[in-house]
Amino acid sequence: MFKRKRLPVELEAPFAAFRAVLDELEPAKAALTEVMPTTRLPGRPLPDALLEFEGGLERARPLMRAWRAPKVESEWTACAAGLDEAAARARSFREEAPELGGFEGLIWAVEHLLAPLDAFASADERFRELGAR
Repeated sequence: MFKRKRLPVELEAPFAAFRAVLDELEPAKAALTEVMPTTRLPGRPLPDALLEFEGGLERARPLMRAWRAPKVESEWTACAAGLDEAAARARSFREEAPELGGFEGLIWAVEHLLAPLDAFASADERFRELGAR
């Protein structure tokens, strides 16, 4: 039989803390994607979604320190930088309010704002490689 790799004990608390960060980021990301119109709904106003997105980033920031561990240091560093970059991009959007020019511009805006947070998917994969479930 195959044995599942188990997360090392020293990474149990960091993984739980990492999940707490994701618990703040996932609703923030979802709020931002709600700006996209569908066949039934016009989409959420970008300023409202941006406010919720920034709030989620700010709630996640103080939780970051708790999952910093040597075995995931490079992933933690990438996530911390991604969080900072996402916040900077959101602030820039709020302060400069670029003209998006329609649906394609809205797609670009959402992708541009979310891209720095891709580091969290890599960190999640690393935890799974180390045995997290």
